[in-house]
Amino acid sequence: MNKKLIVYVVAFAAFFGPFTQTIYAPLIPEVQQQFHTSEFVINLTISIFTLVLALMQIVYGPLADKLGRRRIMLPGILIYIAASIGAALSPSIPSLIFFRAVQAAGIAVGSVVATTVIGDLFTGKQLGRSMGTFQMMVSLGPVVGPVIGGIVGEVSGFHGVFWVLAATGVIMWLLTYKFLPETKIAGEESGRISPRDFYFILKHPIGSVVILLGFVQYFTFYNFLVFMPHLLSDFYQLSASEKGLIFLPMSLGVVIGSFAGSRLQEHFNTKKFLIFSSSLNVAATILFVIIAAVSLPLLVGSITLFGLCLGLSLPVQTTLLSLAFLHNRATAIGTYNFFRYLGMAAGPMIGAVFYKMGNRVEFLFAAFLFASVVLFATRQFVRAKQNVSA
Repeated sequence: MNKKLIVYVVAFAAFFGPFTQTIYAPLIPEVQQQFHTSEFVINLTISIFTLVLALMQIVYGPLADKLGRRRIMLPGILIYIAASIGAALSPSIPSLIFFRAVQAAGIAVGSVVATTVIGDLFTGKQLGRSMGTFQMMVSLGPVVGPVIGGIVGEVSGFHGVFWVLAATGVIMWLLTYKFLPETKIAGEESGRISPRDFYFILKHPIGSVVILLGFVQYFTFYNFLVFMPHLLSDFYQLSASEKGLIFLPMSLGVVIGSFAGSRLQEHFNTKKFLIFSSSLNVAATILFVIIAAVSLPLLVGSITLFGLCLGLSLPVQTTLLSLAFLHNRATAIGTYNFFRYLGMAAGPMIGAVFYKMGNRVEFLFAAFLFASVVLFATRQFVRAKQNVSA
């Protein structure tokens, strides 16, 4: 069994969630024009994907604990392939929305199974490093997606994008079929799927901390993605392509941070390291609020710091979850992913209310919410240590 190869195979499948989510974004105006529909309806092709991606996390998690990793991964990818073909052949906007939802329902299996398989296969330093490799590849998804989508879409239209996804999905299924063994321990039963499983995870000190941090990190991250372009237009009069380039350092920061975090956690107390990197995220957000309208280089520096610190904490979070929930690891990972995707959806929705107030209040609110969760996390870890000592 080549464990390193398995890491790349499952990480490749997980990569396709955010990759498929964003690959279609550059083509939205063209698709809207082709189907003669409203902006609200065309945006549903993006938002429905994110919503279903989130909901399916808490479906696949318990199923992976109950049935096994391989047994749900292969059917999930097949669903994704079929939905990609359906999207490529869609003659109308309702059918495109439907197949985008089914696409998400299929590929949602990737992130749950990937982190669970890594937790099954590795311990100690290798667990943290493998989680870092996984997070690094997943972080590339939203960065690479729009680039590939723009290139393919310019040549063959939005239909071509979905044909490419279908073809790549076939490759993904073949790799998974050939190289992914069943890593669930034989004879290990997780019992019936119950709401109490989710309650236990959310009540657990590590579960509650990691899940809330995942939520608030992506809540803040998506505030940057949605509201920063307006700031760049108002203060710096940047073009669309220039605004896209501004996001590149932050995205690369997430990738580099994920790689570095997987190594650095070997040399520090993981809980303290998580608190430290999350606190730097809060500081980077506040710094952005202060200097965003002062200097473009300083703005880029603050968001790069945010991306780097976000990346540093991601492998630590999944490592802590994997170690804390040995017998229901997939359920814990699925719950964590569910709240991360909720953060992606909630950030722009709640931020829109504060955005109307001006003066970057939406980022101040995100920083306040983030700081509150970091304070809660610190108290949870201190209480857990005191209970162990007692």
